[in-house]
Amino acid sequence: MTTDLSRYDSSCLPNADVLSHQRYAIIVADWNADYTHPMADGAKQTLIENGVLEENILVQHVPGTVELTYAAGRLIPQPNINNRRSRFDAIIVIGCVIKGETPHFDYVCESVTNGVAMLNTKGVTPVIFSVLTVLDKEQAQDRSGGRLGNKGIEGAVTAIRMANLG
Repeated sequence: MTTDLSRYDSSCLPNADVLSHQRYAIIVADWNADYTHPMADGAKQTLIENGVLEENILVQHVPGTVELTYAAGRLIPQPNINNRRSRFDAIIVIGCVIKGETPHFDYVCESVTNGVAMLNTKGVTPVIFSVLTVLDKEQAQDRSGGRLGNKGIEGAVTAIRMANLG
């Protein structure tokens, strides 16, 4: 049974003093905006509620889910640069892919999944995968603010935890 994981214990996160000095990026696909934009709003609001300053949050829009990987990669320093410190403590990618009648769904899901995994292997900046891969619009609604919560909120909590991983 799938549950709403958007409810979290904020006392398990670093305090606002720590988070007020951190920077986060939210990259959101405009394709399926009825679902991705509420997720992005949830992610941004969660970051702010936990102490991240609004001016330390970049929200960047891209056309679709496949483009999330490129945009995230642009925000991560290249390995050959001596100062490998990223200007962001974590990056959240938000998209929604709804299965249709063609194999396009499979290609998009595979592309973004592999792309985010590849970016994470660089070990410079955690890239958080908040991409819905659903069978229909009802499932997308349930996970973008409906009965199963908002996966953007979950992405923000995960980003905070990964940015502050000991």
